Amino acid sequence: MDAVIIDAVRTPVGKLRGALSQVRPDDLAAYAIEQLLARCGVREVDEVFFGCANQAGEDNRNVARMALLLAGLPDSVPGVTVNRLCASGLEACVQAARAVRLGDMDLCVAGGVESMTRAPWAVMKPPDGFASGSMQSYDTALGWRFPNPRMAAKFPKTSPRITAYPVSNRTNSRCGRTGVRSTRRSAGTFATSSCRSRFPARRPWW
Repeated sequence: MDAVIIDAVRTPVGKLRGALSQVRPDDLAAYAIEQLLARCGVREVDEVFFGCANQAGEDNRNVARMALLLAGLPDSVPGVTVNRLCASGLEACVQAARAVRLGDMDLCVAGGVESMTRAPWAVMKPPDGFASGSMQSYDTALGWRFPNPRMAAKFPKTSPRITAYPVSNRTNSRCGRTGVRSTRRSAGTFATSSCRSRFPARRPWW
């Protein structure tokens, strides 16, 4: 059995602390699912696959399952959240397509969700007793938090922006060809896939 994409929708893409900063990621994901099902005239699917790289705040505890329930799907529909960092949404689509091709499922929803603005700060609990002294906190929006010292010794903690430059120098031509092919395949789809946001917008903080 082959897998095909029937339709696709997306919410607007916001800026850091921008117009969508007051909207929870599970609400964003639910809205996208809700709009997709309405366009397709479908009220039930076999499963919902969603990618999410953070999962440290309001997108915790299986945001795919939370989003499908918020979208009005019955509680008999399962949801699974996958994490392959920047490729999490793509991984969700791959897993959904694989399930269809294997004959395990007939109709799935797949996508991804993220809100870096709403990612929380995190502080480690003390291993014993009560907390005292200064505590290390992390901004969970991007990068490593609570790094394993053994892992840090093997792989220096560089930011994604610093890492991207040497990686791009090694794979630039291959990435370029992939990008061009992907853009050609998706030509014209963005104009019809964007769904108007129902969430109240706010002016960016700057």
